[in-house]
Amino acid sequence: MTAMIGQLRSTVIDCPDPRALAGFYAELLGLPLIEDNSDGDDWVVLGGPPGHQPRIAFQKALDLRAPDWPDPERPQQFHLDVTVDDIEAAEQKALALGARRLPGEGEGFRVYADPAGHPFCLCWD
Repeated sequence: MTAMIGQLRSTVIDCPDPRALAGFYAELLGLPLIEDNSDGDDWVVLGGPPGHQPRIAFQKALDLRAPDWPDPERPQQFHLDVTVDDIEAAEQKALALGARRLPGEGEGFRVYADPAGHPFCLCWD
């Protein structure tokens, strides 16, 4: 094992409307909005101060070319795996928040898009 170079600070997601997408993930993951670490509507942080996990930031990207799952011309770029206890209940809540179901699922996961088009998976054991 090699020595650690650093610690993950944040997972940063580019999107056209950071505050709206942060609101979606705040509800989906139960993470608080951290105004002290946010910068208006251009940079919005969920989670906690640096060094506390999980921590997700949303950064304004007006000309974002959203991924189009599963099109390799517009790859997913990143995705989050979210563990849930009850997939059916979790799916209904995610869809009510503005998620949409995407093609693709496997043993223990289903694929969705957040309101800005980023793929994520709801996973269960």
